Amino acid sequence: MNKNEFAVVPPMGWNSFDYYDANVTEQAIRANAEYMAKYLKPYGWEYIVIDIQWYAYDTGTQREKYEYIPFSQVELDEYGRLLPCPDRFPSSANGKGFAPLAEYIHSLGLKFGIHIMRGIARSAAERHLPVKGTNATAAQIANPSSVCLWNPDMYGVSETFEGQCYYDSIIELYASWGVDFIKCDDICNSRTLSGGEDAQLGEIRMLSNAIQKSGRPMVLSLSPGPALTDRGSFYANHANMWRLTGDMWDNWEQLRDMFDRCEKWAPFVKKGCYPDCDMLPIGRLGKEFLDERQCRLTYEEQKTMMTLWCITHSPLMLGAELTKMDDRTFSLITQKEVLSLNQNMDHTVLQLYKDERQAVWVSQTSDQKFLYIAIFNFRDKEAEISVTFRQLSDKGIQTDGYTKAADVWEGSEITAENPLSQMVPPHGVKLLKLEK
Repeated sequence: MNKNEFAVVPPMGWNSFDYYDANVTEQAIRANAEYMAKYLKPYGWEYIVIDIQWYAYDTGTQREKYEYIPFSQVELDEYGRLLPCPDRFPSSANGKGFAPLAEYIHSLGLKFGIHIMRGIARSAAERHLPVKGTNATAAQIANPSSVCLWNPDMYGVSETFEGQCYYDSIIELYASWGVDFIKCDDICNSRTLSGGEDAQLGEIRMLSNAIQKSGRPMVLSLSPGPALTDRGSFYANHANMWRLTGDMWDNWEQLRDMFDRCEKWAPFVKKGCYPDCDMLPIGRLGKEFLDERQCRLTYEEQKTMMTLWCITHSPLMLGAELTKMDDRTFSLITQKEVLSLNQNMDHTVLQLYKDERQAVWVSQTSDQKFLYIAIFNFRDKEAEISVTFRQLSDKGIQTDGYTKAADVWEGSEITAENPLSQMVPPHGVKLLKLEK
């Protein structure tokens, strides 16, 4: 199967990081999966992704000092492959790995994903454990000068026959568990102890090759950003998603910056390849960051985020604790017409214009029956913003015959006139739909 067929539309799901950090448990995963299956699956949400350090013991016990405890105990198999920590994932005991949990997620009609760090466990190299399918040991394929600055668990892996065999072996293991989605960290734009930044091209290639060999469709997501635009074609050839930024949190400055990134990356969007604006930090966040809170973005800013992510075909990954979902957040993530902009890959999508005060994006259906216009206000006060049909036609957007107009978020009809003028709230958006 072609890599681009692993995700024919942008993935929609939930990731444990924004609420649980490195300390999520099997009980929490099951509870969030059950919520998604019952309430969100009808709207297209389907991935449940376990984020960082699912293999580590004692996570969160020194949170006031470390996000990731240096040289902590990790669970390994005989080939140096990381396994779930049975203290937190009891169904994984006796070498079962994530297979029982994945089976449960699949039984709910959902898909199962995991986070991994680039490379091989340092403890596997220190113990000289064998690399499956070779005569080499972990120490012989590990690159001790390639160590992540912010997570001490792994060494990089040299791009050799034996290195490829290691990546083949971990993907073989994940396929046996039933993994559908892999978020690989410290690989898109890595910061190593050398102080340099590199996209770790060799390890991206080995990981991508291993997925293709496995015979199981597994979406590949590369983190962290910012992704490098001069390597956009490389990412598209080997992955389904790649991060445009570091960790996205609930502040306006990061959200405003995303408009500049989406503009640069728009040419790379196609079926199976999605520049990734990162997770949606809305709802209840931050429990294991010692900062449990409701999203700090205003409601208008949250609508701006949802609209930008959807109209640009970014993957949609929720970060909130789903079992604590409030009604207003629920309404944001279940607006069917907004979500349809994200999932329909046959639309013509482009940025009409952007300046320091505002931006306008458009999305037109292939039959030209519907034209969506997203008008974003960057200012700290309400502003009237206009879009003319001349501006649209100058960008190649067909404008004839539109007789109906509506405000999508408000669910109300408006007048289809030229120019289209709207009062837009501070940091807010008006999403208009024109119909023939």
